[in-house]
Amino acid sequence: MATKRAPLLAISTDHPEPNRLRLAAEHLRNEEVVVYPTDTIYGLAVDIESRRGIEKLYALRKLDPKKPLSVVCASVSEASAYAAISNECFRFMRRVLPGPYTFVLKATPKVPKTGDHKRRAVGIRIPESNVARALVEALGRPVLSTSAIIDEDAPAGVSDPVALAERYGAFVAMVLDGGILEGTPSTVVDWTGDEPVVLRQGAGDVSDLL
Repeated sequence: MATKRAPLLAISTDHPEPNRLRLAAEHLRNEEVVVYPTDTIYGLAVDIESRRGIEKLYALRKLDPKKPLSVVCASVSEASAYAAISNECFRFMRRVLPGPYTFVLKATPKVPKTGDHKRRAVGIRIPESNVARALVEALGRPVLSTSAIIDEDAPAGVSDPVALAERYGAFVAMVLDGGILEGTPSTVVDWTGDEPVVLRQGAGDVSDLL
């Protein structure tokens, strides 16, 4: 547990305040980590172009370098610059996104290499969260993200921004406080092959793919 609580900045989840988004985006450009609300639980975000920010995020969550981070985009069109999307997958994504899905797709060279230089797949997220998408738009490019959790061994569930501010403390620049979230993790669909494979059934309905 961190000894100093991270700054909390309340933000409207319906109409996110532009000045608060600009401040969060500035922290991202300065290679810092920001906690933000998604359509499931809170996430940790860094600028996709910040090598130091990416290293901080892996160290903060003690993640295996082989574990990919999600690329959070504002639209499917933006995502197509970072992932190879087949026509069938594109049509499905356009139908269900924004929403609680992570699509594992073949990565393009625009995806930054991390500790696993052989990685050729990437997770794409376009959350049904006004704050998440507006943060990407304020930054002007996608963020790399992973879930913000209190206990590494506990399942994701209730996401309390105050508890997260205490958990991460000075290791993050700020917490965009959109209130307590009670979300189911995203549904993960691997579409790196010709047919989609559901890796994790979460909040997103993929019954028509099965």
